[in-house]
Amino acid sequence: MTAYAIARLYPTTAPNEDVLDYIEGIQGTLDPFGGRFLIHGAPRRETIEGEWPGDVVMISFPDYAAARAWYASEPYQALIPLRARHMPGDIILIDGVPEGYEPTATAAKLRAALR
Repeated sequence: MTAYAIARLYPTTAPNEDVLDYIEGIQGTLDPFGGRFLIHGAPRRETIEGEWPGDVVMISFPDYAAARAWYASEPYQALIPLRARHMPGDIILIDGVPEGYEPTATAAKLRAALR
């Protein structure tokens, strides 16, 4: 099942050498784990409910194990300080839904649990 790394980053400075080095180096850390950017520096964004400060990054992985292995990998761990010094944030790893997911089945299970 596809898994995702999702980050909400809070840039505190303009792009600088550290951030550029991070951006240049990250794809090389993703490749061994099948990681692929889905959202990165989107040119258009609209907050339609609530508040959403910061920037969004979303990366897909073939599965949760690959996502965890990427984050824990030595090459990525070496890059983290380059970003974190200038763009702290909230980052999660999360499973996607399985193929054929039906939200009505989830609602039915939740309804049954309420009874």
